[in-house]
Amino acid sequence: MGSRRPVHPYIPNSVPAVKEEMLREIGVASADELYAQMIPERLRLRRRMELPEPLPAELDLRRHVEGILSKDRTCSDYLSFLGGGCWQHFVPEVCDEIIGRSEFLTAYAGGPYSDLGRFQAVFEFQSMICELVGMEVSGTPTYDWGSAAGNAVRMASRITGRREVLVPRNISPARLSIISNFCNPTTTGDGIFVKQVDYDPEKAILDLGDLEAKISDRTACVYFESPSYLGVIETQGAEISRIAHDNGAESVVGVDPISLGILAPPSDYGADIVCGEAQPLGVHMHAGGGLSGFIASRDEERYVGEYPLRLISVTDTAKEGEYGFGQCRYERTSYIAREKAKDWVGTTTALWAIAAAVYMSLMGPEGMREVGESMIQRSHYAAKRLSEIESVRVPFDGFFKEFPVNFAGRTVAEVNHGLLEHKIFGGKDISAEFPELGQSSLYCVTEAHKQSDLDRLASTLREVLA
Repeated sequence: MGSRRPVHPYIPNSVPAVKEEMLREIGVASADELYAQMIPERLRLRRRMELPEPLPAELDLRRHVEGILSKDRTCSDYLSFLGGGCWQHFVPEVCDEIIGRSEFLTAYAGGPYSDLGRFQAVFEFQSMICELVGMEVSGTPTYDWGSAAGNAVRMASRITGRREVLVPRNISPARLSIISNFCNPTTTGDGIFVKQVDYDPEKAILDLGDLEAKISDRTACVYFESPSYLGVIETQGAEISRIAHDNGAESVVGVDPISLGILAPPSDYGADIVCGEAQPLGVHMHAGGGLSGFIASRDEERYVGEYPLRLISVTDTAKEGEYGFGQCRYERTSYIAREKAKDWVGTTTALWAIAAAVYMSLMGPEGMREVGESMIQRSHYAAKRLSEIESVRVPFDGFFKEFPVNFAGRTVAEVNHGLLEHKIFGGKDISAEFPELGQSSLYCVTEAHKQSDLDRLASTLREVLA
């Protein structure tokens, strides 16, 4: 290429002559003049970036990227027991096949005139999520469980007119950080105070005494999860909801929906708003997540009017006996109300909603029950095998698919390094997050693990700790 300026085949209008023509058309000498209006001088780099030569040939670019990716070790290469917010579940091939169809894969946004069946697919997701959690209304999903929880507690604050939410201390620190960001915006002046409630150190369930001591007439909602971040099923859901309602607060419950094939839906123990993560329902662990948070509630105006999410609904058309799908009360969203909206929501994760709809429709109630039973049996089998190892302790029972494992005399970092040498990803290190648990990691066992995988983990861990 010599000294010629590169023309990049993947960047539109990268031909120098085309760039110059565009600049002449708008009356500026260089792109720097455009940047001056948007980017302060102190933030601009005044030298050429130190970048390698461009790779205009597609084959060269492919080889370069493959070389980078070859350094990774994936959950296909290694046996993985990681969880804590993104989990390795089996994804039926039909889920990928359907979301790969062009009318879904390329349909980012738009109205009924351009949705090509996407509205109906999302409506089916909403309907099945409602059936799973025992609610009547759900919306298009948002970024992840954390953002869904943040939106849900803000909904509760607007409904009650109160500015305080109670959350369990055994919540995921990452999720707590997102909720706190949602509750304490710096520009709108409508901050919400987040208070943490202790958990029972013996059972890892909510401390009801501490909840009753901290709840007040300032509390908008009590947010709790089942299963919790530590994997334990919250057996006091009805009592927590009663305490919330007795104090005029809402009960907001976070769930892993794949557990609801064997656990009671949150509506059975008094939930007013339900949120959670749809990733276990037919979505791969993609780079950055593949996450998709949902919200559901009863079909009452005081809830529906506070949804920041887009709601897809079904209605009659001009042709008798025909139905169509469209936006429900679209004007309440930030897409229409903009800065006057009650809350803000941006890019949806509707493609993952369609994958989840395919998964739930394939599984049905019986399939969801079977996969739930499979996970709870396998996770308890794994915990039993690990508990047989000297210096290893599983502190809690009553868990679903995740459970903490404590190591005496060794750090989690040392244990995980030893497991890596045997091509095993150990559990997520939670020692800094929950120092009261000592050197502990969070292990995840799903239907994707065979008994031989669990036996291999136990025997390898025994060897690493010897």
